[in-house]
Amino acid sequence: MRPFAILMVLISLAACSGSTPTAEKGPGSIVTGRAEQGVSLSDLAGLGGKNNSVGLPINALLWRASLDIMSTIPLDDVDTFGGTIVTEWYQVNKTSDERIKMTLFVLDRELRADGIRVVVYVQKRIGNNWKDSGTDIEMGKQMEELILTRAREIRASGYIEMTN
Repeated sequence: MRPFAILMVLISLAACSGSTPTAEKGPGSIVTGRAEQGVSLSDLAGLGGKNNSVGLPINALLWRASLDIMSTIPLDDVDTFGGTIVTEWYQVNKTSDERIKMTLFVLDRELRADGIRVVVYVQKRIGNNWKDSGTDIEMGKQMEELILTRAREIRASGYIEMTN
């Protein structure tokens, strides 16, 4: 009697799994049998060949120019999809009692002056400790101008083609 009950349970389970959806774009999930879902890396990079691809949520020229300019300082965190770059603390010269840390935000998909923001944090050494002394707004504006200038140079050279 017991083998018959086990056989009936197996047959009923097999009957339930007969209608799994088929994948349209690829193999999909082996575990669930569902079709492939989500966004592929080629779609994000604009290589999918579709006109309506997702693309990066930020301007490629501003992003490339930001990396070019900010890479002169050691980078702590780079988030391409969030459009942020954070540097490590950096002393311009080792004898200085001041160090800076920059946070850069690419805010727009278009190459515009208000599409980039740089915040420069400043610390001063007091004895053996570093104390926060605010932000340097002027240096932040200078960095923004450098990045915008570099982005215009990249656009003029035709290095990156826009797909927006």
